[in-house]
Amino acid sequence: MFFLLTIGAIILIIAFYFIAVYNKLVKLRNLVQEAWSGIDVFLKKRYDLIPNLVETVKGYATHEKETLENITQARSRAMGASSVEDKQAAEKDLSRALMNVMALAENYPDLKANTNFQQLQSELSNLEGEIEKARRYYNGTTRDYNILTESFPSNIVANSFKFEKYPFFEIENEAERSIPNVKF
Repeated sequence: MFFLLTIGAIILIIAFYFIAVYNKLVKLRNLVQEAWSGIDVFLKKRYDLIPNLVETVKGYATHEKETLENITQARSRAMGASSVEDKQAAEKDLSRALMNVMALAENYPDLKANTNFQQLQSELSNLEGEIEKARRYYNGTTRDYNILTESFPSNIVANSFKFEKYPFFEIENEAERSIPNVKF
C-alpha cells in the first residue's frame, strides 16, 4: 500500500511539473509574440514616415532619383517581410537606404535648413530609439523562452509539445548597430 502511494505521489509530482513547464512555455511564447508585435508597431510608424521624408527630399534633390528609389524599394521589402530573418535582412537594407537619404542633406544646405525635413529627421531619430528598445525587449523575452526550451528537463516538455526556438533580432554589421548619426 505504501509503495502504491509513493508511486502515485511521484506520478502526481511529475504531472504537476509537466503542467507547470508547459504553462511557463506558453506564457513565454506569448511574451515573445507580444514583443515582436511591439517591434512591428514601431517599424510601421517608421514606414509611414519614410514617404514624407522622400517627398521632402525630392523637392531639393531632384537629380538623386536612384537614392530615392532605393529607399522606396527597401521600404516595400521591409513592409512585406514576415519572418524575423526576412525582416532582419530587409531592415538592414532599409537602414542603409535611410542613411543615404539623410546624407543627401549634406549636399543641399536648403534641405538641411528645411523645417519639415528637420522635424522628420527628429521623428525618425526618436523612432530609431524606440525600435532599439523594442528589439531589446524582444531579444530578452526570446532569450528566456529559448533557455527554457533548451534546458533539461524542461526541453522534454518543449520537445513533446513542439515548442521551437525563436530567432534573435540582430543586426549583423557592427557599424549598423548604432542609431544613424545624422548631422545638419
